[in-house]
Amino acid sequence: MSGRLVGVGVGPGDPELLTIKGLRALREADEVFVPVADTGEIGRAEATVREYLDEGRIRRLLFALSDDVEARERNWTEAAREVSGHLREGKTCSFATIGDPNVYSTFTYLARRVRGTLPEVEVETVPGITAMQDLASRSGTVLLEGDERLALLPFTAGEEHLRGSLASFETVVCYKGGSRIREVLGVAGEAGRLEEAVYGARLGIEGEEVVPASEMEGREGTYLSTVIFTRKGGELG
Repeated sequence: MSGRLVGVGVGPGDPELLTIKGLRALREADEVFVPVADTGEIGRAEATVREYLDEGRIRRLLFALSDDVEARERNWTEAAREVSGHLREGKTCSFATIGDPNVYSTFTYLARRVRGTLPEVEVETVPGITAMQDLASRSGTVLLEGDERLALLPFTAGEEHLRGSLASFETVVCYKGGSRIREVLGVAGEAGRLEEAVYGARLGIEGEEVVPASEMEGREGTYLSTVIFTRKGGELG
């Protein structure tokens, strides 16, 4: 009999943005897993969980963030093997992930690998507050009104996709891959969408940065950066 695997979104960084339902899922789990990069440092998800659970309750799973495809595949396989061992014992395993477990999340890869060996396993997710919601709040930006539409894409989507989104959607949000921010801001400037844009990084934690995106021109952003492009009049109030 297989146990239950629960992906818990813990928000973008501020421990207070972890939902009550997410906290309950973590506390009630038999095993709590968090992703760790190959550098070994404590990531945002783990830091958030540590605010509420004893360190001894937390199990770390290695997830390589580099461009080494083989390393990533190996890490996902090893992580799924470890989690599957506990699931085979009928345990409930929670996996904490920043933001939401269904939006650009490491949980997706873990769940897919686990189901490959345990197809009968029950998989659930607990939604979490996303970086674009947090950045919108911290910057006083209205994401959408009326019948407006939003496009979400990674910094690495490429100039063609970004141009198309900026031309077609009232709000465009770019995630993960802040090293490409110069290219992204260049395209936005050409499209006349840079003036109202806002940039955010390390939201809710030490070193938080929330600035007009134009201030990032000529700079390099962190991997977990967020940029929101809105039409004019997108300020709260």
